Amino acid sequence: MQTHEIRQRFLDHFQKAGHTLVPSAPLILDDPNLLFVNAGMVQFKPYFLGEAPPPYATATSVQKCVRTGDIDEVGKTTRHNTFFQMAGNFSFGDYFKEGAMTHAWELLTGSLEDGGYGFDPGRLWVTVYQDDDEAIELWQKVAGIPAERIQRRGMADNYWSMGVPGPCGPCSEIYFDRGPEFGEEGGPVADEDRYLEIWNLVFMQNERGEGGAKDNYPILGQLPAKNIDTGMGVERVAFLLQGVDNVYETDLVRPVITAAEKFSGRTYGTNPADDVRFRVIADHARSGVMLVADGVTPGNEARGYVLRRLLRRIVRSTRLLGVHEPVLAEFTAVVRDAMGPSYPELVSDFDRIEAVMRTEEEAFLATLTSGSKIFDVAAAETVAAGSRQLSGDKAFQLHDTFGFPIDLTLEMAAEQGLTVDEEGFRSLMAEQRQRAKADAASRKTGHGDLTVYRSVLEQHGTTEFLGYTDLDSDSRVVGLLVGGVPVRSAAAGTEVELFLDRTPFYAESGGQVGDTGVLVGDNVQISVTDVQKAVPGLFVHKAKVLAGEVAVDDVIQAHVDEDRRGAVERSHSATHLVHAAVRSAYGKRAAQAGSLNSPGRMRFDFTTPGPVSATVLSGVEEEVNAYLLDDVEVKSFTTTMDKALELGAVALFGEKYGNEVRVVDMGEYSRELCGGTHVKRIGQLGMVKLVGDSSIGSGVHRVEALVGMDALRHTSKERLLVSQLADQLKVPTHELPERVSGILSRLRDAEREIDRMRVAAVLQSAGDLAGKGQDVNGTVLVAERVPDGVAGNDLRALTTEVRNRLGSRSGVVALFSCEPDSGKVSFVVATTPAARDAKLKAGDLVKSFLPAIDGRGGGKPDMAQGGGTKAAGVEEAVTALRRALGGS
Repeated sequence: MQTHEIRQRFLDHFQKAGHTLVPSAPLILDDPNLLFVNAGMVQFKPYFLGEAPPPYATATSVQKCVRTGDIDEVGKTTRHNTFFQMAGNFSFGDYFKEGAMTHAWELLTGSLEDGGYGFDPGRLWVTVYQDDDEAIELWQKVAGIPAERIQRRGMADNYWSMGVPGPCGPCSEIYFDRGPEFGEEGGPVADEDRYLEIWNLVFMQNERGEGGAKDNYPILGQLPAKNIDTGMGVERVAFLLQGVDNVYETDLVRPVITAAEKFSGRTYGTNPADDVRFRVIADHARSGVMLVADGVTPGNEARGYVLRRLLRRIVRSTRLLGVHEPVLAEFTAVVRDAMGPSYPELVSDFDRIEAVMRTEEEAFLATLTSGSKIFDVAAAETVAAGSRQLSGDKAFQLHDTFGFPIDLTLEMAAEQGLTVDEEGFRSLMAEQRQRAKADAASRKTGHGDLTVYRSVLEQHGTTEFLGYTDLDSDSRVVGLLVGGVPVRSAAAGTEVELFLDRTPFYAESGGQVGDTGVLVGDNVQISVTDVQKAVPGLFVHKAKVLAGEVAVDDVIQAHVDEDRRGAVERSHSATHLVHAAVRSAYGKRAAQAGSLNSPGRMRFDFTTPGPVSATVLSGVEEEVNAYLLDDVEVKSFTTTMDKALELGAVALFGEKYGNEVRVVDMGEYSRELCGGTHVKRIGQLGMVKLVGDSSIGSGVHRVEALVGMDALRHTSKERLLVSQLADQLKVPTHELPERVSGILSRLRDAEREIDRMRVAAVLQSAGDLAGKGQDVNGTVLVAERVPDGVAGNDLRALTTEVRNRLGSRSGVVALFSCEPDSGKVSFVVATTPAARDAKLKAGDLVKSFLPAIDGRGGGKPDMAQGGGTKAAGVEEAVTALRRALGGS
């Protein structure tokens, strides 16, 4: 049975049972606890937690999932995937344990003719939570499973949570016995390779707090209703029904291995080490394509780093299979062909996905070429020093300078029998990341425990948003928090989080910043500085009481800062137009990857497979401003998702849309799904001026623009600056580029002449320094501190010249230069050919004096260099060098 049919049979089974079909959510959702969606229930969390009323009593879906905790196990076992599909059925206060068991058992054991999977009931086992006697009784009642095939397990195995605070509950798992050839007797508790888990039924009734991922966490209380969350592993069922040995050999994964066999000329199943590489390629190629399809782009942080790690492990594995040419584009096409029937976006968006994959591979191949050489040198130095551990600073240098992820360094080190000082590496990484995040943190609600917000939501319902049409309203205060604690009132000078039954204030989302303004009552005045959504549907007004006192149930007037809102709306509308112009220039592959719409200024990130030229950006700016002249009316309307897509509306990656969506229409030029606020007519933007662009990661470009009066002021300042410069240089403005180019050319010529004169002056002292050489055990040693300020290339040139003056003699030259203010010291050590014949190597000699100057450095036998932080130790360093040559 093909995997696509397995998916469809599942959905058909539960739709016939009255469940609402819900499409898979994107792999990235706005959830601070998750990098990626890792379970079928994630998109339903608000319903389980009571944060929003479920629009249906029961639902079914096949959810795309990515779990990254087992990346290192992929390929080594036969059951670990990073990307997988979780088929699930859900009940929100409807049926509970007995209903869930009945649905699952009927589908698993039902005949193929009746739409089931046809599993032999005699080969199915179940596990239950250790004290869930009810589940045991129900399994015997519903399925007739004998007691000996029902096993109790502890919290780590049979009490489900997402690994973070949130919904949880006891669970019951269904296992299939693959037979004695796959392991020992005794059920799942004895062997989980022979007894393979295929379905997990979660009886979700509690909420957990902070603690261990699988156990050792507190149960905070009951959920608002008893719910059902079940998940059937599509890939696991597929490999059982397709009669193959593991998930890598199913119809959706094996084609990638076949492609890798073609590239490498090697055969899967003949060499255990190669088999691991084949499986890594197959798994990661599928995961990478699905992540890129959902809007993730390779980068050095968070989701982007995980994607980059997956793609680089593919490239690394193919190289270990003997393949050195680019392969990701080919694997991307294979994944498209295999997965496309279930995920048509892989076909429609293939050009963009392939471009992202290909660009990342090209960048990494360049990194491999340069970084591998550096790694080889570092590994050789480690072994030469008698160590089997690569230092943390070397691993950090490979990461920071050459883009080597630490896991790649670990793999390459292991291949040479070395370990890596990971603790030292992590320490250096932590130091690098010490930068201020206060602004970002201050914009959020700031409380990890959302219980208090859910309490407000449960008592008073969602906040009614009036801001699409009104900037002022009469509202009632339904809740107050001070320091995260509910209070009945707050006096002047108090910073509060305030909840209203209805509000004209926009809460930050979709790239649009939250509104500011004032709240005014009979005896109170409050300044609103930001608005956020603590939980879905609940607006949190971050505010300060300026005068009087505010209390719960007060009726107040809410007034949005109209000028600021207008400036933000102009920016947001400009973002839509810039997006349309970028797509006009680059096609669908230029997809939005982020935005920020603040007063008078917008930032727009988009994916692109190659460089973005200044000419194209200039064209984007001109096209947008030309369209503003049409002064098209901006319309918004609500419709179904299917109808919106039929109308050509652009949906953004990573956004979760319901059946009803809001469309913002700016004529045929721009039509997007958007929940933000906008101008009434595009002519209100006045002017859009691009003021900056940069690459912010592999395949992601950022443009920044000013809008309206901010754009006009910027243009006026630029015009004034150009005018002043033309006056100073006494040329017409159109001749400025040529005049400035001439001045810069003469300046470069002058700098080169100064450098030449400086080097000549430095080299004049070479003769005197060579004359100070002293015989140390048959070798002429010139070890001197030169005048402060001689460093870098100059110090190297001087050392080389002194060495040349020593002629055919065995000689060592060591010159030190200090910075008097900082106490830092630079050094260069060089050896003559005769010295090297005597086994004297510059790279080895520097090690003798590094401790004296708290230094670091190294090099080749003929020349080595470095620096230190202890200038006062130069004299001691000279003495140490003399001892290294055998002197006293």
